Amino acid sequence: MKASVLSLLLPALLASATAGAAEIYNKNGNKLDLYGFINGMHYFSDDPGSNGDKTYMRFGFKGQTQVSDDVVGFGRWEYQVQGNQAESSSTAFTRYAYAGVKFWGTSSFDYGRNTGVLYDAAAYTDMQPEFDAGTYGSDQFLFKRGNGIATYRNSDFFGLVDGLKLALQYQGKNDSGAAEAGTRSVLTQNGDGYGASLSYDFNSGISVAGAFFNSNRTDEQNMAPGIMGGGNKAEGYTAAIKYNANNLYLAAMYTQAYNAAKFGSTKGTAYGFANESQAVELYAGYTFESGWVPFIAYNQTRGNNLGTDIKGNSYDTEDLVKFVDLGFTYNFNKNMQTYVDYKINLLDNNTFTQNAGIMTDNVLAVSLKYVF
Repeated sequence: MKASVLSLLLPALLASATAGAAEIYNKNGNKLDLYGFINGMHYFSDDPGSNGDKTYMRFGFKGQTQVSDDVVGFGRWEYQVQGNQAESSSTAFTRYAYAGVKFWGTSSFDYGRNTGVLYDAAAYTDMQPEFDAGTYGSDQFLFKRGNGIATYRNSDFFGLVDGLKLALQYQGKNDSGAAEAGTRSVLTQNGDGYGASLSYDFNSGISVAGAFFNSNRTDEQNMAPGIMGGGNKAEGYTAAIKYNANNLYLAAMYTQAYNAAKFGSTKGTAYGFANESQAVELYAGYTFESGWVPFIAYNQTRGNNLGTDIKGNSYDTEDLVKFVDLGFTYNFNKNMQTYVDYKINLLDNNTFTQNAGIMTDNVLAVSLKYVF
């Protein structure tokens, strides 16, 4: 397949709306683009909470300004609005909001709500159109999106190795202090933390990446009831590899974490962070010239030495996430696609999953998406 065609299909598979961004303004070194998508989607499942209409819209702005010959300022804001709720109770939230500067063409610094550094590796397997990134979540230390993140990036390792990318990151404390009036759950808090990543793209289509983070846990996390893990630190270490050539995409990711893999809900009796966890994600997909992209994936997170919940039930080793995912995406063009994504849940319906409120049923997602 020609590279130009592949460049249209793969971003759609990644559910990225930037490929069809509409230019709003471009004059005198200042540029502003609008991007987004509308996803008409329905879930089919025996689980009541995972069945029914799941329609939503996502949109954002990306802008940049030429500060000098060597410096470019940039910013991004992205918002999601649910379209499956009554107007009186509709949910909306900010996914990204950050600003930064890029200098000398190879380095950048930004601050705000952005993606955690572990995602530099985890993104390799974050490819399914719906049930992707099953082993980690947002507002979970530096796994994915989070608040108060400062990031430095360099694309050629300070001019020493072309294509060797480095990222250094710091995240400030996010707890339920006075500024948030106690609205942030212990499962979405973090203390001060830092992390780094390295990645390299080989000319053969193979890429490798590794990342880590080390974060303080908040006093509320350490003192809260439930399974909060042991120790004042949360740590995560991730390695990933992918092959992306000849229309074939293969990827694998492994994460070892301590006091960082969250599960359950504070509405249940078993929730918190695993003392130790291992996560695996595998993905394989093929892009046909006709626009079909079939895929298969596997996600699993296992928690060890979990501890005792608020009702006194003790747990040792339990699967927190475990499923096979398969389906296809069909791209009519760069602005219109449809997909079917079937999550085959491999978790047992047992005392742990019941007390943690972890869903164990299969889910089928069917979508018609317009990208702009």
